[in-house]
Amino acid sequence: MIEPVALEDFFITFFSSALIILAGASYALLFAWSKVNPSLKIKISVYVSYAVLILAVVELTRAAQFQGYWLIISVVMVIGYFFAPIGIWHLCVKTHAAPDLSTTTEDKL
Repeated sequence: MIEPVALEDFFITFFSSALIILAGASYALLFAWSKVNPSLKIKISVYVSYAVLILAVVELTRAAQFQGYWLIISVVMVIGYFFAPIGIWHLCVKTHAAPDLSTTTEDKL
């Protein structure tokens, strides 16, 4: 049977889960902002928000007593949070950099 989270760890679990969402969103937004407006301060902020994300995942893993495949899921989540904004940025750049291939009736005249 699955062991529930201890009551004293419930709030830690709740807040670390919320921090994962906020730090992940912050990392993605700051990553995109650093690509649009290259600045050392922004790049440092990107890495700080990712470090906060990692710390929140470690704390969640500890508080919820993840073991086995749940531990693997935590590692995959951290890796996915790192590569997702990079992949999305490359997808957006490639999508919007392509010439407009749509044709209208005016182009044919």
